[in-house]
Amino acid sequence: MDPQTKSEPMRVLVTGGSGLIGKAIEQVVRNEGGSLEGEQWTFLSSKDANLVDLQQTRAVFEKYQPTHVIHLAAKVGGLYLHMKENLHFLRDNLRINDNVLQTAHEMNVTKVVSCLSSCIFPDKTTYPIDESMIHNGPPHNSNSGYSYAKRMIDVQNRGYFEQYGRRYTAVIPTNVFGPHDNFNLENGHVLSALMHKTYLAKKEGKTLEVWGTGTPRRQFIYSLDAAHLFLWVLREYNEIDPIILSVDEEDELPIKDAVKMIADALDFKGPIVFDSSKSDGQMKKTASNAKLRRYRPDITFTPLLEGIKKTCDWFVNNYDIART
Repeated sequence: MDPQTKSEPMRVLVTGGSGLIGKAIEQVVRNEGGSLEGEQWTFLSSKDANLVDLQQTRAVFEKYQPTHVIHLAAKVGGLYLHMKENLHFLRDNLRINDNVLQTAHEMNVTKVVSCLSSCIFPDKTTYPIDESMIHNGPPHNSNSGYSYAKRMIDVQNRGYFEQYGRRYTAVIPTNVFGPHDNFNLENGHVLSALMHKTYLAKKEGKTLEVWGTGTPRRQFIYSLDAAHLFLWVLREYNEIDPIILSVDEEDELPIKDAVKMIADALDFKGPIVFDSSKSDGQMKKTASNAKLRRYRPDITFTPLLEGIKKTCDWFVNNYDIART
C-alpha cells in the first residue's frame, strides 16, 4: 500500500468523473462502501474544468489539493468519428494528459492512475496481446491519433519515475460497458450504441441494422467490475508498468453474439441485418489478463449476459437522462 495512505487519508481527484468508469467508481465508493475512513473523493466533469487548458487544470488541482488522481478524462468518440478526426483526437488528448500529469507532479501528488485503452496496441501483432507489447508497432489507423496520445501516457509515467521517482501508472481496460455509458448512435461505445439502436428498432417496429459484419471479436468488462479494479490499483498496485484489466481470453466473443444478447435483454423480436459495407475496425484485440490474475487470482467477473441485462434495464429506465 502506498505510504501516504497509511499516514493520512487520501484526497482522490477523478478526472472524467461523469463518464462511464467515473460513475462506476463513484457508485462503488459512495453506495457500496468502497471508500476507506476519512477519504475524500472529488469527481470532476468537463463543466468543472476544460483540461485541454493548462490554467483551468492548475486551478482545479489548487482547489481540491489531491494526494491521488484517477485520470479518466479524454476526448473520445466512436470508430467513425475517430477515422474522420484523428488529428483532433491526437492534439486534444496530448494536451489533456500532459496538463494532468505535469500539474500532478508540480503539486506533489503521490500517485496517478491513468486510463489507457486496448486500441493502443499494434495493429499487426501476435495474440494474446500483453502489457509488454504496447510500443511494438503502429496502432490501427482508424484511431491512430487517440492511440498515440494514450501511449504517451506510458512514456511520461516512466519519465516521471526515472527523473523524479514518481509512482504514476496506468491501466488498460478492454471494452468497458455499463450504466452511464455513451449511448450515442454514431459515436457511442459499441455495446451501448447497439443497445440504443435496438431500443429504437423495437419502439418503431423496424429492422435492426448493425454496421459491419458482426464478426469482429471483443472482450467486454462490466463497468462496476472495472471500478473495483481501479480502486485496487490505486491502493495496492505499485508498478509503473501498466496492467491490463480484462476478462479472460476465452470470454472474447463476436459482436453478433453480443447483438443477440442485447436483443434478448430488450425483448426485440424483429429481424437483424448486418451492413457489411460499413467498416469493422480491428477484427480482434485478444488481451491477456495473466498479469492481473497473478496479482488477483481470486477475481470473478460479472457474466456478459448479466451485465448487458443490467445495462439495458438502466438505459430503458433512464432514457431521458442517458447520453444519447
